[in-house]
Amino acid sequence: MKSKSLFFLFISLALDLAYPRYSVSSATLEEHKTLEVGAKAPNFSLPGVDGKTYTLASFKNAQILVIVFTCNHCPTAQAYEDRIIQLTKDYSKKGVAVVAISPNDPNSVNLNELGYSDLSDSYEEMKLRAKQKRYNFPYLYDGKTQSVSKAYGPIATPHIFVFNKERTLAYHGRIDDMENPAKTPTSLDARTAIEALLNNKKVPVATTKVFGCSIKWAEKKEVVQKVYEKWASEPVGVEMIDESGLKDLLKNNSDKLRLINIWATWCGPCVTEFPDFITINRMYRGRDFEFVSISADNPSNKEKVLKFLIKHQASNSNFLFSVDDKYKLIDIIDPKWQGALPYSILVEPGGKIVYAKQGTIDPEEMKRVIVDNPLIGRYY
Repeated sequence: MKSKSLFFLFISLALDLAYPRYSVSSATLEEHKTLEVGAKAPNFSLPGVDGKTYTLASFKNAQILVIVFTCNHCPTAQAYEDRIIQLTKDYSKKGVAVVAISPNDPNSVNLNELGYSDLSDSYEEMKLRAKQKRYNFPYLYDGKTQSVSKAYGPIATPHIFVFNKERTLAYHGRIDDMENPAKTPTSLDARTAIEALLNNKKVPVATTKVFGCSIKWAEKKEVVQKVYEKWASEPVGVEMIDESGLKDLLKNNSDKLRLINIWATWCGPCVTEFPDFITINRMYRGRDFEFVSISADNPSNKEKVLKFLIKHQASNSNFLFSVDDKYKLIDIIDPKWQGALPYSILVEPGGKIVYAKQGTIDPEEMKRVIVDNPLIGRYY
């Protein structure tokens, strides 16, 4: 049995590297078996983003308890956010309590799994997401020990569990059968289960498969480390670029959203914020996105520039302006730029600048701007 469990774990980790999400049945990962229909709801004591601690007893007055295992970063989870909010609105006055639990260990989330989000799954980031979306239900953090998630056994995010008045599990599985929020689902599985319980009827379909992002169990930290090791081994280089090359770069004849950062090794704010650009690149480079850095150092300082880039594992496209006249650099990059470093612009295909910032960026704002651009987006 031990070798079989290790086999399933290996398959899970391999899938995580290749695909951030996948559709699986409740029997896939035996080490975290999903709660069976008819079982009693396991107790819990978890911190909410509102600073309160919630237990199973916190919802004792509810006729029906709905627990949704979800998270910040997953595109499928984000696709269902508004529907969970609406579900809460529709049923809160009918004796139905909705609570969301994030099962993920944030240390087991790869940066390349954040390509559809501006936030990862830490407790502090959960607070931000709940505030941004104005969650009308408690949002609880189980990423520290994952003991509650192991007791319930969610397969993916989101995974919904519906309990009756006696807190016996009556339904678990998907919320509905349509991930795309712009389209209408044909099977409202969770709502059908809730309606059946409210009318003292048997739930017609008690379980369904779940489609979404895999749970980031603590044992997947090793995979995260291997990804960082892979990034550290990627080659880093810097090329000289002249006025003509800059103009072509700004035209952006690619099909990608292009983030350009102009910096210099002698610029304190540039050096301080540069790691943020590396993080952003690692998050979104698997999408229609690319990061380009342009050094405003003197052309003779190429070795110094390269040494800095190697230190920061900047395996993206890097350039050093080959002309001593920095005013030419300023005029070509953006006529609105006053010349102070750092300077960052986001350029859509065709050359349209949709974001420009003189001075250091706000990394969280930058991530939101990128992921909310129509070329990127939060959903599949």
